[in-house]
Amino acid sequence: MNRRSFLAVASAAPALAASVPMRKVGRPVVAFKSPGAHPNGLQATAEGLWIIDQSDGSRASLVSYETGKVIREFETETDKSSGITFDGHSLWIGSTYSREIVRVDAMTGKTLERHFTPGAGVIYKMASDPPARSSPLAKKAAAVPVKVPQANAPKTVGGYQAGDTLGSKAPGTGAHGQEWRDGFLWMAVPPSREVYRIDPATWVVQNKFPTSGNRPHGIGWEGRYLWVTDSNLNAFFKHDPETGAVVERIQLADSDPLPHGMTMHEGWLWYCDDVGIVCKLKV
Repeated sequence: MNRRSFLAVASAAPALAASVPMRKVGRPVVAFKSPGAHPNGLQATAEGLWIIDQSDGSRASLVSYETGKVIREFETETDKSSGITFDGHSLWIGSTYSREIVRVDAMTGKTLERHFTPGAGVIYKMASDPPARSSPLAKKAAAVPVKVPQANAPKTVGGYQAGDTLGSKAPGTGAHGQEWRDGFLWMAVPPSREVYRIDPATWVVQNKFPTSGNRPHGIGWEGRYLWVTDSNLNAFFKHDPETGAVVERIQLADSDPLPHGMTMHEGWLWYCDDVGIVCKLKV
C-alpha cells in the first residue's frame, strides 16, 4: 500500500463502521463453555479448535468443534494472552502484557521463539471513538476475585500494566487476533489500530492497514479476505488484505455475546466472549 492509499483509508476508517454493506446472518448461538474462564483467542484447524485463555497461566486448549471436549491443553509462557494461530507445526500466541509474539510447540507448549510486537504500546483515544463495551453476559458470569497489589508488583502506566518485554520495562499492550497464511503471520494490534503482515523469518513488516474501530480483536480468513473483529463496535469487518479496504460488515445485537477472539471454519464464524463461552454463527 502506498502512502496516499494508506492515508485515504486511515482518514476514512472512523466512518467505515456505518457505511459498508451489511451481511445478513443468523443470530449467534452458544456452542459450548470454554475450558477456561476467560477465552481470548481462537484458531480453527483440521484437528480441532484452539482456544487461548487469558486467565493466569494463559492456557492453550485444543477442543472438539462438536462438544468442546478438550483434546490437548497446556500452560504457556505468555502474559494474559490475546490471539492464537497455527502454522501447521507450532502455535503463535500474543502475549498481551509483555508485548510479545511467542511461538510454542503445538504438542507440549514449550517456548520456541519470542518476538517484539510491531505497533505495541499504550492504547490512545480519539474523539470519534465509540464507548468501551462489556459483555451483556458479564453480570451472569461468576465474579473474578480481585487481586490485592503486592509491594513489588509492576506499576501501572496509562491504565495498563508495565510488563517485562525482552528484558526491559515497557508500558502498554501488544497484539490480539492472529492468523497464518502462505508463510506469513498476520496480527491485529489495538494500540496502533492496525493489522500487520509479518515475515516470521526476518520479523520484517511486509504490509499493514488500519482497522475500522479502536478495539480490534480476533481475525479470520474467508477466501482471500480477512475478517477483523472490533469488540467496542460489536461487529466484524471484512477487509481486502492488500489495500485494507472494508468490503462488508457483520453487526451483532447489543444482547449478543461480546466478540473477542474469532476464527472461520467451514462456513461458520466462531468467536468467544471472555466470560467463558464459545459461540458460532452461520455466514
